[in-house]
Amino acid sequence: MFSIIGILGVFGAVLAGFLMEKGQVAVLMQPSELVIIGGAAMGTLLAANPMHVLKKISLDLTRIIKGSMFSKQRYLDSLKMMFALYNKARKDGMAGIESDIEEPEKSPLFTKYPFFLSNHHIRDFVCDTMRMAITGGASTFDVDQMMELDMDVHHAGATQPTSALSTMADALPGLGIVAAVLGVVVTMSSLGGPPEEIGRKVASALVGTFLGILLCYGLVGPLAANLSKLNDDEHAYYHVLRVVMLSFIKGMSPLLAIEMARRAIPEHVRPSFQEVEKSCRQKDDSSIPVAA
Repeated sequence: MFSIIGILGVFGAVLAGFLMEKGQVAVLMQPSELVIIGGAAMGTLLAANPMHVLKKISLDLTRIIKGSMFSKQRYLDSLKMMFALYNKARKDGMAGIESDIEEPEKSPLFTKYPFFLSNHHIRDFVCDTMRMAITGGASTFDVDQMMELDMDVHHAGATQPTSALSTMADALPGLGIVAAVLGVVVTMSSLGGPPEEIGRKVASALVGTFLGILLCYGLVGPLAANLSKLNDDEHAYYHVLRVVMLSFIKGMSPLLAIEMARRAIPEHVRPSFQEVEKSCRQKDDSSIPVAA
């Protein structure tokens, strides 16, 4: 939401300054220039990216509106979920959580956390990793390598829409110049006509350059930067899950594994030790006993 407010602020400030200079808003209304720049920009986006990246771009634009979903409460809920899972494993053995891992949608433990089940990337990351720990066929180092590979592949896919939008932003000033050059061509063909007509055509050509630069630095560029930060937030969340799972697989107690993960949470959303302890020790409807 703040991104939308910021973009409106950019366009509002530019328009307000233009009006303060006694400019005429009608001069900026040049549909032909917008068609040239906007159409060409969309064309470059289609030409440079496969269909799966284009689909991701449309989905990621909704993420920008909603903002980051990895808040302090999301981290608290995630740590509480992993704490309950590891307490169950400590009580019943690793085989005791096998049904939860194999069918998380039917797990009484996981169904209390709809955010976990609704995101198949996060769900598979946790369940696939814990499945390797249950089977016992992989060393701790191998499990860590699997998690790192999974995170790298996911992050690489998540950054493709950001790269596509950044490339589009870089192209907009050049496309603005293209629109301006075409306007100059039209102006040159009108030489000898009324001065007012020539002036309007020159203004139209200059609006093309203006729109290209404004859309680059005032719209598409900031959206790409915001999306990049959202991807960083998601990557940080995966890193926290990696730390908590690796800590438990190494043999740490559930409480110590959770504390290790808490230290990996970004500072601006990191809960305190007391907040995590209080959240984890709250009575759970699953009746899973709490172990220190």
